[in-house]
Amino acid sequence: MFRKILIANRGEIAIRIMRACKELGIKTVAVYSDADKNALHVQHADEAIHIGDSSPKESYLNADKLIKAALDSKSGAIHPGYGFLSENASFALKVASVKLTFIGPSADSIRLMGDKAESKVRMKQAGVPTVPGYEQIESERDFMKAAKEIGYPVLVKAAAGGGGKGMRVVNNEGELHEAIESARREALNAFGDERLLIEKYISNAHHIEFQVFGDQHGHLVHLFERECSVQRRHQKIIEETPSPLLTPELRAQMGEAAVKVAQAVGYYNAGTVEFIVDPDTLKFYFLEMNTRLQVEHPVTELTTGLDLVHWQIRVAAGERFPYSQEQLAQHGHAIECRIYAEDPANGFLPSTGKLLQFIEPRGPGIRVDSGFAAGSEVTHFYDPLLAKLIVHAENREAAIQRMQAALKEFIVHGVITNIDFLQAVLSHPDFWNGEVTTRWVETTFNWSPPAEPSIESLVAASLVDFAVPSSKSQVSSSNEPDPYSPWKNPSGFRN
Repeated sequence: MFRKILIANRGEIAIRIMRACKELGIKTVAVYSDADKNALHVQHADEAIHIGDSSPKESYLNADKLIKAALDSKSGAIHPGYGFLSENASFALKVASVKLTFIGPSADSIRLMGDKAESKVRMKQAGVPTVPGYEQIESERDFMKAAKEIGYPVLVKAAAGGGGKGMRVVNNEGELHEAIESARREALNAFGDERLLIEKYISNAHHIEFQVFGDQHGHLVHLFERECSVQRRHQKIIEETPSPLLTPELRAQMGEAAVKVAQAVGYYNAGTVEFIVDPDTLKFYFLEMNTRLQVEHPVTELTTGLDLVHWQIRVAAGERFPYSQEQLAQHGHAIECRIYAEDPANGFLPSTGKLLQFIEPRGPGIRVDSGFAAGSEVTHFYDPLLAKLIVHAENREAAIQRMQAALKEFIVHGVITNIDFLQAVLSHPDFWNGEVTTRWVETTFNWSPPAEPSIESLVAASLVDFAVPSSKSQVSSSNEPDPYSPWKNPSGFRN
């Protein structure tokens, strides 16, 4: 087992990995940029190393700085988390070249499956159903020709990486040029790779992914599905398991296909095979494989009882994964809501500022994975994810109700959040009936933020403490800043 691990990431996922390391008796090393010098993940680590300015390219995307930090701290392994360099095959190779362990799959698997274009070609060869499209085109003229052949709407997306970044829906030829340019810019900034692919955009589909897990001894299983259809800007915001759409037969078919996908590239460690499903025909298509831990991994942990980060580390150290497919089962229902600093009423634009108040809900069946606390600064340099709120209950109805109660108790002041938006989604009949598809938020869900309190009500609330006499509302003592303040006088003074 490793003595010390460097976490090449930030925020809630860095803290999540640190918690697992501490439970396994492993020392942790954090890395941080200028913007993160006071961040929570820096405080949680046993050691912390500054790696550059606030730009991701100069810090969390700088492979050489990360590896130097690992060597300087005498770490035995690097855990990449998700995002940044987690699906970068060159980084995994560099880590191995200096005799450090990369906690994830092999560089070959990352290259084959982290590259969305090449992975689709490989899955076609393996007989796995894929979305119609083209993977190896470059010029705008070729994109235009491919789009006409596939038929609009089409999806232009990054060939490397995931998480909804570098992805654009194109409804007609007039939108294609700007979609290609903006997708390339975002892909280059997020993944250091501007290559794109194009495929048919299947509207009103369910996005369902399967967690796969394998060891370095050839054993590979799936850990069931996650329903991820509630999305905005092609990025998931609510995930749950089991999926309300799948029948036992379809679950078995898709699970077998997911394992087949992973076996085709000799995969080990944690990975996710993503599918889209036509709710009318229940036909499914391979979308992509994420060669890393997913943001939504907690719902799988709560329903299977397995700690995926523990097993990531143990498998990377050479241990065998001890469970057969027949031994694995799900218990109850779990839901995750991503709490973002963003404004749903203004196109989900990120919100920045200092968190004046940050109170997480607590109680049975409630879990919060967070990277922030009161006083933390939310900057424009990184993804605005504040926390993941996860609940577990005996059935789906109970889980929804538990999540609704927990969201009411989640208090964030200082930035705008999506909490009210999430609450509205959970209350909608379409969500309760399991009928939400990937385009539901943008095409069906009509939401407006709650009315803001009037100036008069805010003034009244601020003065209520002075308006109500109590045993404490006596003339201020001489050690207070202004013992003669009329606001402290109970004589009946009013403005």
